[in-house]
Amino acid sequence: MIHIRKASIQDANILTEVGFQSFKSAHGYSAPKKDIEEYMSLNFNETNFTKELSEEKNHFYLISYNEKVVGYTLLIFNKKEAQIPIENCAYLSRIYLLEEYYGFGLGKQLFDFIKILFTENQQSGIWLNVWVENLRAISFYKKMGFEIVGKSDYQISATHSNPNHVMFLQL
Repeated sequence: MIHIRKASIQDANILTEVGFQSFKSAHGYSAPKKDIEEYMSLNFNETNFTKELSEEKNHFYLISYNEKVVGYTLLIFNKKEAQIPIENCAYLSRIYLLEEYYGFGLGKQLFDFIKILFTENQQSGIWLNVWVENLRAISFYKKMGFEIVGKSDYQISATHSNPNHVMFLQL
């Protein structure tokens, strides 16, 4: 029923679809409509995902429910964050699920997979950025054991950035 697998270049199209939909539902109101549309157009397209998938540092995993891809994650091992003074920390860049699959426990299953993967690869902790108004995500990360340890800004457009929490979980 639930399957998690590493994504390949051939998955750029499905990442485009799932990424676009899930970003829009979670962040579509986080900036002026024009800025969000421009950001999504630049970042959630096959060309961009193909480029990201080809970068060795990026590890994409897809989660499927009943054989349909309903979410994905982007992980980066050993990525420093100035606000976290611990070596060998992994960056949880994205964990996105289609909104209609919220409440199915899929986010937790994907996160449990991520934790095992990071532990097996000798990562000491996990850090991430989350928009301060994404209360659902913040609540989820706190349930998973993350703590807010700092702040950052996420650039949406030349004229708009969103305030983010930096969150950390020691493994």
